[in-house]
Amino acid sequence: MDELTLAQKLSVWALPILFAVTLHEVAHGLAAWWCGDNTAKRLGRLSLNPLKHVDLVGTIVLPLVMLALGGFVFGWAKPVPVDFGKLKSPKRDMALVALAGPGANLGMALGWALVAKFGIWLKWPYVSLPLAYMGAAGIAFNLMLMVLNLLPLLPLDGGRVLVSVLPNSWAARLAQLEPYGLLILLLLLMSGILGQFLGPVIFSLQGMFLNLAGLT
Repeated sequence: MDELTLAQKLSVWALPILFAVTLHEVAHGLAAWWCGDNTAKRLGRLSLNPLKHVDLVGTIVLPLVMLALGGFVFGWAKPVPVDFGKLKSPKRDMALVALAGPGANLGMALGWALVAKFGIWLKWPYVSLPLAYMGAAGIAFNLMLMVLNLLPLLPLDGGRVLVSVLPNSWAARLAQLEPYGLLILLLLLMSGILGQFLGPVIFSLQGMFLNLAGLT
């Protein structure tokens, strides 16, 4: 997408980012509701309206800055509140609720691959190319969001899964790191260490989905 202007990049990335972060959080809320906690539903957070989930920094400012700088695009939405005490089986259901978010991103990556494939099949001027670009952006952002969120670091989803499977004493120790989790993540991202480990995984998955979409 290097050949696109910044305005074109914004138009291509806007919908994939909004859908990715919105449905990621809605998936958490739905899973929690199915597992016995109606907190997100009661607070109106199961809505598909992006305004219910947008975080000024994570959904708008950070993705725009990273897009302008030309690096990979990262972001988040306002976390859906979950009362783990209301879950039917708290430790098991904590893992299910956590995995619902990355699972939604995986499903959306597949959906955007189909959008791109449909755009290529149409062969309509002024329609096919934008759909292909948007599909590629949706694949890239959703896979990146999925892989990052599966890191075993609180408050990321992978950290929630790890807490749910660890013995209580170890889980309590890990939970003490949660206030510093996002800071640790940002430091790892800015240092490039995280990219060295996750980059090959993300690019490998991205290649599979781009191939499915007919973009390679």
